[in-house]
Amino acid sequence: MSGKSVRLEFPVTADNYDRAGEASGKIKKALQHLGVPSSVVRRIAIGSYEAEINEIIHAGGGKLVLEVYPDHTRVEAVDSGPGIPDVEKAMEAGYSTAPEAARALGFGAGMGLPNMKSCSDRLDIQTMVGFGTTVIMEFDHK
Repeated sequence: MSGKSVRLEFPVTADNYDRAGEASGKIKKALQHLGVPSSVVRRIAIGSYEAEINEIIHAGGGKLVLEVYPDHTRVEAVDSGPGIPDVEKAMEAGYSTAPEAARALGFGAGMGLPNMKSCSDRLDIQTMVGFGTTVIMEFDHK
C-alpha cells in the first residue's frame, strides 16, 4: 500500500441476523485487496465481526468505519443505541445482556468486547447511556 489512507463505511442493520457478518466480510475482502498482511487481516476480521454482531444485537444497528493506513488499520463501530451502562462489566468474558431471541440463534455469548480487546492492538470504548457507543480498534501491520 502506498502512503495514502483508504476510508470505507459499511452499514449494519439492527436485528438482521441473516446478514450478520456481511459488513465484516466486506472489510476482510477490502483489506486483502489492499495487501494488508494476512495475519493482520484475520485479527481485523474477528474484531469487526464481533463489533458488527454487537450492533445487530444491542445497538439498533450502526456502521463500521474502516480506515487503512500504510502501517496500521483502524475500525470504528459507531451506533446511536442505548449505550453501555457498565463498560467494566461488559468487558468480562461471558457477561451478556443479549435478548433470548439472539441467544436462541447462537449469538450473545458475552465474548464480543473481550474478543475485540484480545485481537486488537489498541481498544477504546466511548459510550454514553441513551446516546450510543463508539468502539475503536487499532491494528498494527506487523
